[in-house]
Amino acid sequence: MVITFIRAIILYIIVLVVMRLMGKREIGQLQPFELAISIMIADLASIPMTDPGVPITNGIIPILGLLVMHLIISVINIKSIKARQILCGKPSILIYRGKIDEQMLKKERFTINELQERLRGNNIVNIGDVEYAILETSGQVTVIQKPNKRNAIPEDFNIKPEYEGIPYDLVVDGKIMYENLKLLQKSTEWLNKQVAKFGFKPEEALIVTVDGKGQIFCQKKGE
Repeated sequence: MVITFIRAIILYIIVLVVMRLMGKREIGQLQPFELAISIMIADLASIPMTDPGVPITNGIIPILGLLVMHLIISVINIKSIKARQILCGKPSILIYRGKIDEQMLKKERFTINELQERLRGNNIVNIGDVEYAILETSGQVTVIQKPNKRNAIPEDFNIKPEYEGIPYDLVVDGKIMYENLKLLQKSTEWLNKQVAKFGFKPEEALIVTVDGKGQIFCQKKGE
C-alpha cells in the first residue's frame, strides 16, 4: 500500500514536470500531435501507478522519451512551414464573406447546428452578423463580424485613450512581492505608506495591487 502511494507521487511529479515543459496551452488549444502525446503520457503513467509488479522505470523512461519527441517536433514545427501544415493542418474558412461554405462544412464534418453553437460561444446570436468564421487547427472557431456589427472602439471616434499598462500584485495573502516592487522601482517603505492609508500593514493584506495610473487597490484579510 505504501509502495503504491509513493509510486503514485513520483509518477505524478514526473508527469507534472513533463506537462509544464510542454508549455501552457489549454486542452482546447492543443495541436493534434500535442494531444496525442498528452493521452499517451496519461496511459504510460497509469500502468506502473496501479500495478506494483511493473517497474516504475517502465513508465518514467517512455514518458521522458515522449517529452524529447515533443520538443523535437515543436522545433520542426517552428522552423518548417510544410511540416507545420502536415502536423497541425490548415485553418478552414466555414463562413466566407457572409456566406456559409457548405463544402467546407462537409469536409470538416461540421453541422449547421454545431456552427451555430460555436458562434454563440463567441457571443454571436445572429449568423447573419458574421463576415468570416474560421475553424482553427486547434478546433476553435474564430469569428470576424461584419464591419457594421462590430463593437465600436475609441479609434472609431478619433479618441486616443491614455496608456493604462497592466496591474501589478504588490502583496498577495500577506506576502510582499519584492520582484514586482523592484520592477516598479518602489521600496518597501513606499509600500508601507500606501497600505497604511487603508489602516493596516502589508502583512495584514489579502491583496494589494497597483495599476498603470498608480491607483492602489487594497483589501484586508477577513473582510
